[in-house]
Amino acid sequence: MKMSKAAKFDEFLSSNNINCFSKEEIDNEMHSIVYRAHMEVSSQNLPTMIVLDDSIYTMIQVRVAAGVVNAGNREGVLMHINELNKKYKVFKYYEGDNGDICLDSCITTTDEGFEAPVIHTVIDVILKHLVEEYPVLMRKVWGN
Repeated sequence: MKMSKAAKFDEFLSSNNINCFSKEEIDNEMHSIVYRAHMEVSSQNLPTMIVLDDSIYTMIQVRVAAGVVNAGNREGVLMHINELNKKYKVFKYYEGDNGDICLDSCITTTDEGFEAPVIHTVIDVILKHLVEEYPVLMRKVWGN
C-alpha cells in the first residue's frame, strides 16, 4: 500500500519531534492538506504554510509582510523582489492580494517520490534567506 505525501510528512514530523505545525484537511477535489506554522524573523512571526495534495506539486508559502505594498513604494519594492527572484531558484517573491509580499516555493513531488526531508531543507533555506534579507526588504517597504 502506498503512503500519501501527507502520511510521509506526518511521519517525518513525528520522528523528528517537529510539532510547530497545525494540520487542516481541505474538502476539495485535490484532497488538499494544509500545514500551518510561523517563521520567526526579526521579531516577526511570518505565516507559513505547506500544501500537500493530489497534484504533482508541494507548495510552501510564506507571507513575508501583509498589506505593505502601496502606490508610494510599489516600484521600488517590486524592483527589489525582482532582483531577488533572479538570484534564487527554489523560491520566488511576488506581490499578493491587498499589497502582501509573499514568497512561494513549488516542489514537484508524487506520493511515491515524496521526500519530507527535502521539504524541511527548503524551509530551512527560506528561513536562512529571510533572516538575512527581511531587514533589507523592509527598508525598501518603508522607503529607507
